[in-house]
Amino acid sequence: MVNRAVRVLGPAVLLLVALIALFATLAYGGGAAAPELTRDPGALVRYGLPTAKLLFNIGAAGTIGALALAVFAFSRDEAGYGRALDVAAGSAALWAVASLASSLFSFLSLGASLTLDDRFGDAYAAYLTSIESGQAWLGTTLLAAAITVVCFGARNQVVILVTAIVGVLALIPISQQGHAAGSADHDAAVTAIWLHMVGAAVWLGGLITLALVRNVVAKERLVRLVERYSSLALACFVVVAVSGVVSAQIRIGSWEYLLSTYGVLVLVKSAALLALGLFGAVQRRIVIRRMADAPAGAEGRRFALLVVAELAFMGLASGVASGLARTRTPIPDTPASELTDPTPAELLTGRPLPPELTLERYLTTWDFDLLFTILCGFGLFFYLAGVWRLHRRGDRWPVHRTVLWVAGILLLFWITNGGVNAYEHYLFSAHMLAHMMLGMMVPVLLVPGAPVTLALRAIRKRQDGSRGAREWIMWAVHSKVAGVLANPIVAAVIFAGSLWVFYYSPLFSWATTDHVGHWWMVTHFLISGYLFVQALIGVDPVPYRAPYPLRLLLLLGTMAFHAFFGLAIMSGTGLLLADWYGAMGREWGPSALADQQAGGGIAWSVGEIPTVILAFVVAVMWSRDDSKEAKRRDRAAERDGDAELNAYNDMLAARSDRR
Repeated sequence: MVNRAVRVLGPAVLLLVALIALFATLAYGGGAAAPELTRDPGALVRYGLPTAKLLFNIGAAGTIGALALAVFAFSRDEAGYGRALDVAAGSAALWAVASLASSLFSFLSLGASLTLDDRFGDAYAAYLTSIESGQAWLGTTLLAAAITVVCFGARNQVVILVTAIVGVLALIPISQQGHAAGSADHDAAVTAIWLHMVGAAVWLGGLITLALVRNVVAKERLVRLVERYSSLALACFVVVAVSGVVSAQIRIGSWEYLLSTYGVLVLVKSAALLALGLFGAVQRRIVIRRMADAPAGAEGRRFALLVVAELAFMGLASGVASGLARTRTPIPDTPASELTDPTPAELLTGRPLPPELTLERYLTTWDFDLLFTILCGFGLFFYLAGVWRLHRRGDRWPVHRTVLWVAGILLLFWITNGGVNAYEHYLFSAHMLAHMMLGMMVPVLLVPGAPVTLALRAIRKRQDGSRGAREWIMWAVHSKVAGVLANPIVAAVIFAGSLWVFYYSPLFSWATTDHVGHWWMVTHFLISGYLFVQALIGVDPVPYRAPYPLRLLLLLGTMAFHAFFGLAIMSGTGLLLADWYGAMGREWGPSALADQQAGGGIAWSVGEIPTVILAFVVAVMWSRDDSKEAKRRDRAAERDGDAELNAYNDMLAARSDRR
């Protein structure tokens, strides 16, 4: 009876509360009111669009959350794993249908009339294939439909992991529609919306999955699943809270607007999220322990009460969030193209041109990227937590590894959030400095930190056949893909070859003009540099470790390739991205071409500093390795009377006798 109540009442309460909250928000905030200056698309569209988006969010949450639990909480052989994938498949189907409905309502909201003739079909098809918002809805619909098919047919956990990653990335196109393109805060808003959607999806979808798998898992297994879900939910709460604060700050701006219509709705949503955070704290500290100690059957009532209450508050937060998307913000969301007298920099970047770059501004200016701020925060926290766990159980971890890792994370944070990030959209030289630091200096600090070794030592090994962080790291280290990428020759080719491929292809334009492309650029530079440095001086486990002569040869070859690239940029007489750096309207500093040539000098000179450090470290490691080998041979000779040398001399004597 309790199982049925959880499976039926929980999702029903979620949907009911979400719809009530949505319509109340629309009524209070005027999100569904008839427009005054444009054609009214009708009440069906005005209420249908936010309702479809609400179902879109719930479907996406059910999909991503169920896949996350399937990957990190269940073993492949238990019944709950199959049920979780069924939940993901059903949710993905809802996601696809709601996405298609949202595209239709979005098209109708532009002023089109719903008819059954060919002209409407042609116009709708043109919207889906030619207009940016229509393309986003179409792409998301196709991805959700593909995820539905995979979840119905696949059971391999690696395939499910890839599917979960695709689901997370499928939210990016819609997050890009949530803030006016070309406005000053567009990039920050897109990042905050996407992170908010991902965190809420894992949080809400995981809870829905727990409710729907309750009847196929035993009591002891349920306690373990709730523990694992609670860990995921805690991380999601941090992401949702931080991204929510950033989104509210962008749209509200100052304290004086906090009690505006939009501000009051933000407060209601924040109260619901704080209540959910309180539920999570109670869950981690009280409910899980009582569930473990309760007699058979009694734990179900506590679980049911907790799940239904959490789903009700999640429904409230989801409904208000969907209504907020249709509510006018206190600060106008005006793209640069609609400004009275926009500057070239504002038309290109959405922001005014910053003041002239100086060393002081390089060090004190901040332009925060929420994604990399959170990643750096998590990277610092989990590494130090791992070191602390080893310390508590009496194990030692070298202090210099911790110092290097912390320094690398702090440098990564400054590159992605500091003055370099603030000026790289306007100066090629700042962009090249970011590239060199991300691809070479940051990995030189991070690789000796040995994060994989620390994780394998600090994270508890699972015994139930499921895959946690430790098991997935082990799989990644021993996978065929890792074997190829970790090969020193492959890593060197990727590291050096990507210089030419990136700067002399459309990738450079995409990474400069599109925020998602910027994410890709930073990730690529960091990973390619990390793989190369790992192949040279890494101590983490890898499928193949090259001999030291080959390492030095690869390093020298890469250094020469790198210097040649820098000289090519320095001696170039044409701008690589003339319609961007050459059209910025910048009156201070060097010309666009001179600045580009300075960027080539940075690639040649600054980029060689980490190379020299690497060469020195490789030489020291080689020397120490030879010393260790000599000591090993000396100890062996003491034990066996130098049997190896005697055998070698006997072999030479025998050859001499035969001749």
